[in-house]
Amino acid sequence: MNIQTKTRPDTPARARGRMIATVVAVLVALVILLSLGTWQVERLHWKEGLLADIAERRAAAPVQLADIEAVQKSGGDIEYRRVSVTGTFDHPKERHFFATFNGQTGFYVYTPMTLADGRVLFVNRGFVPYEMKDPKTRAAGEVAGQQTVTGYARVRLGEKPSSIVPDNDLAKNIFYWKDLDAMASTTGIDASKVVQFFVDADASVINPGGWPKGGVTQFDLPNSHLQYAVTWYGLAAALVAVVIGMVFRRKRA
Repeated sequence: MNIQTKTRPDTPARARGRMIATVVAVLVALVILLSLGTWQVERLHWKEGLLADIAERRAAAPVQLADIEAVQKSGGDIEYRRVSVTGTFDHPKERHFFATFNGQTGFYVYTPMTLADGRVLFVNRGFVPYEMKDPKTRAAGEVAGQQTVTGYARVRLGEKPSSIVPDNDLAKNIFYWKDLDAMASTTGIDASKVVQFFVDADASVINPGGWPKGGVTQFDLPNSHLQYAVTWYGLAAALVAVVIGMVFRRKRA
């Protein structure tokens, strides 16, 4: 038994409907691609402004801690601002932040510094290799007495930056994200006395024995927005070219 299926004739109305649907789909796709490209251009301008601001802050003379706190209190951005601080390090309470520096795995050493007014500032003194996590392996670097450190103010994080970042191992004193509250609480420091940002020591700080090694602040922010913008605009141009080609072929048919 042969079953024949009848196809509906392609009426002008149906052809016109398909054409309208195609045009609408192309226009929607084009708007999306152009919007994404424009958004990336806006992000590019924002990132370039941010990098210029960081460069300006790096070139500025260091200010006092009180000046940084005044900026923070007024709601201003303190990130990467140059600062000079003076105090006494409490080396037994140093905290270790897991890091890679110049291709080597190890830790950034965050040491609480007691200031003249009794408050405590956590200073990132720099990098030590993995095998030098134990302060006994770098005893010469545990400088005593009042010390002056120049460096960069760094904002504290309010929460873990990403779900893929491991939880901090407080028992082993290994931090995978800079939780200032946890750093303070695990050392028994009164939270009300803790300055609410960090300071990264710059490369001018040379510790006896060479460790920790200062100057670990990362200033190179990823900036791929131009490539992304070119990609989205390129796809939009390709879509237009495809549509034009289809129209010409239809006219020749």
